[in-house]
Amino acid sequence: MAMAFKMATTGMWVTDECKNSFMEMKWKKVHRYIVFKIDEKSRLVTVDKVGGPGESYDDLAASLPTDDCRYAVFDFDFVTVDNCRKSKIFFIAWSPTASRIRAKMLYATSKDGLRRVLDGISYEVQATDPTEMGID
Repeated sequence: MAMAFKMATTGMWVTDECKNSFMEMKWKKVHRYIVFKIDEKSRLVTVDKVGGPGESYDDLAASLPTDDCRYAVFDFDFVTVDNCRKSKIFFIAWSPTASRIRAKMLYATSKDGLRRVLDGISYEVQATDPTEMGID
């Protein structure tokens, strides 16, 4: 399915779907979060799941596999002390303890390439279980 999209390379292969979904989240606010996965055979990063604007951080945490790695971005909305609405995008490198060593290494070495493609990320979170993903 990912082969249907044109690919750009930045040290790894990222489908246009990844970039387009991220831009839709960033500018049009149509997604609350996006989960990305790497297809190990083709070395393509593809969109695994998107969460609608009404979904929460808990919904994102619940959608991540307990035994495989993923990347995710989350659009966090908040109100400042002077009552201004703001938004920050979090990048999450999800690497649960139960995932395979090979997957952990592949995701760790590909992370920076994907982050370069997704322009506008404010913070990065590394997590091996949902308790490490809290946004405070």
